[in-house]
Amino acid sequence: MRKFSFVLFAGAFAVASGCKTSTSSVATQDTKGAEAMTPTASANTSIMYPKTPKENHVDTYHGTQVPDPYRWLEADTADNVAQWVKAQNEVTFDYLDKIPFRDQLKQRLTQLWNYPKYSAPFKEGDYYYFYKNNGLQNQAVLYRQKGLNGEPEVFLDPNKLSEDGTTSLGSLAFSKDARYAVYTTSTGGSDWRDAYVLDVATGKKLQDELHWIKFSGTSWHKDGFFYSRYAEPTQGSKLANKNEYHKVYYHKIGTPQSQDKLIWEAKEHPLRLLFAGTTEDERYLILTASEGTSNNSLYVKDLTKANSPIMPLIETFDKEYQVVENIGDKLIVLTNQDAPKYKLVQVDLKNPKPANWKTLVPETDNVLNYASLVGGKLILNYMKDAATLVRVHDTNGKWLHDVQLPTIGTASGFGGKKEDKTVFYTFTSYTYPSAIYQYDIASNKSTLFRKAEVDVDMEAYETKQIFYTSKDGTKVPMFITHKKGLKLHGTSPTYLYAYGGFNASMTPGFSISRMVWLENGGVLAVANIRGGGEYGEAWHKAGMTPNKQNVFDDFIAAAEYLINQKYTSSEKLAIAGGSNGGLLIGAVANQRPEMFKVALPAVGVMDMLRFHKFTIGWAWVPEYGSSDDPDQFKNLMVFSPIHNIKEGTRYPATLVTTADHDDRVVPAHSFKYIATLQEKAAGPGPYLIRVDVKAGHGAGKSTTAQIAEAADVWAFTFYNMGVTPFQK
Repeated sequence: MRKFSFVLFAGAFAVASGCKTSTSSVATQDTKGAEAMTPTASANTSIMYPKTPKENHVDTYHGTQVPDPYRWLEADTADNVAQWVKAQNEVTFDYLDKIPFRDQLKQRLTQLWNYPKYSAPFKEGDYYYFYKNNGLQNQAVLYRQKGLNGEPEVFLDPNKLSEDGTTSLGSLAFSKDARYAVYTTSTGGSDWRDAYVLDVATGKKLQDELHWIKFSGTSWHKDGFFYSRYAEPTQGSKLANKNEYHKVYYHKIGTPQSQDKLIWEAKEHPLRLLFAGTTEDERYLILTASEGTSNNSLYVKDLTKANSPIMPLIETFDKEYQVVENIGDKLIVLTNQDAPKYKLVQVDLKNPKPANWKTLVPETDNVLNYASLVGGKLILNYMKDAATLVRVHDTNGKWLHDVQLPTIGTASGFGGKKEDKTVFYTFTSYTYPSAIYQYDIASNKSTLFRKAEVDVDMEAYETKQIFYTSKDGTKVPMFITHKKGLKLHGTSPTYLYAYGGFNASMTPGFSISRMVWLENGGVLAVANIRGGGEYGEAWHKAGMTPNKQNVFDDFIAAAEYLINQKYTSSEKLAIAGGSNGGLLIGAVANQRPEMFKVALPAVGVMDMLRFHKFTIGWAWVPEYGSSDDPDQFKNLMVFSPIHNIKEGTRYPATLVTTADHDDRVVPAHSFKYIATLQEKAAGPGPYLIRVDVKAGHGAGKSTTAQIAEAADVWAFTFYNMGVTPFQK
């Protein structure tokens, strides 16, 4: 893996500005007391939702007044909000407790989850390192062993960092001589990271301790490393306040963080993200800046020369440039400059102007995801109709051969050092549990190194890829997985999932959680809708502002296909998505509420007028647009989930999931959304929210929490479809 590709946080979400709006706010009710939680009955349902007090808060956007009665829920650490969350969770878990097969689902999920899970090994110094979860451990443990046949020993166990398993490992980087390792941790799922340094020989932690790191890796140079951080936030603001003034620092081992050297900042541009990484030989520092979740500028600094300047290669933000590696004084760069599906170019740093760049591997019909330089070869990972294709080239760009993969699916890995003779990669698909392969670079041979032993007969299931037609005639791919021999009678419970944004591609992958759905007769459908990166930047832009409606149209067309082809019906169709996908679910449930039985928006971006006011939300403006712009405001108002819930409309049974430590998409999005839905929607519902504690946007969530949430989501879905699982 490249140590210096800029971070595409958010799995890919949203962006920002500072409202050119006048705001007036008058509170008409006291929202601070416990009486605010008095339950009220919703229309046509016996569920007593907690009463959510309303304020007479109105914002004015470009002459348009927009009420925001639940603005107070944005103060997610306030006592009255905590009381509201507690009351909502009590109603939700009371409802879930009454589902007769919920415990059985949890037991089966626990049984399925309980198998060893491994990462691909990677070599540092004399050791191979790998992550392993024995089955039900809350966090995977980092092991090491001498040689591939050595005896594994624990190197770092994050399960010992907290009693409840909510502290997880983030990035890990070894010094060039493999003497030191720096690792980061996250507490409660937050994007904030703390960094610590280990002596590799002894495994002992040194005194070095760094804080307030965010959206950053760590890259070594000599006896220290580069990283990016923000200033320490004010008390009580670290989970919601806007992140501004990202800076790159250098930390020298054995010194306090207060003495870290500032390397790079953008004083005039508080909303830029700055990243740093070193080439494998530590000759060059590669610096990238971004004003969103895609596209970046590119700079380089020669670390072999004292006080060398930071040299700009690209100073604009309209394309992507990711350094793969260097060969001497030449950089190999992956870019979509004049190549929407990406290409590889060579940049001679003695003559670095773009006009002098040399194309090594030109753009093809398939999307080039990433590349690595190992064993004297360039290994290129492509995507063909959302599945992986791996090609090997020499360093002059000449194609040598393709890597033979087991079937249609997703291959990831192939990272290593320039002198490595073998590398490892992981392969997976919807019916292919993760398997690790050892790849011999010289012979182009893959050997199975380790495979997952799952308590499921995978031969009983099949996946096929179909192409359906969206509203405007665009052909969209979709993967459909189910038991072999499925009869198309329009009665199968079906779970439709998509993302549709930030150039993120939904490629085939195995999910142990989804096996509970499949083994109980469910159909799994994953649609590769526009906004993703499945067909390059053109596919992405077709789902960005002002074209976001294409994303929703593609998803609705996927649902229509599944119904028309008799896989399912509106009474047996559940829709799901997370983050940007949570926005998707909120929007399509508003636009076509009669089409879906169950809606499962997770950690969603639900307030499209204010998302850029929180944490890293400003970085999503290129994707969505901003309410600060009059035309973009009008577009956002068309699909913003909170602002398009209609009074008296019957919506799908809805279970919103979020977490109290989500500082990517702050939980206020979900809070305001469910409060509005409970207020306005007609029955029968239910319209519930499940708020996890000591959890964030998803990364690092403990196994215990994952199983509990999965059991609740599947129980809610089956129950509201009138389907009883575990019946023969």
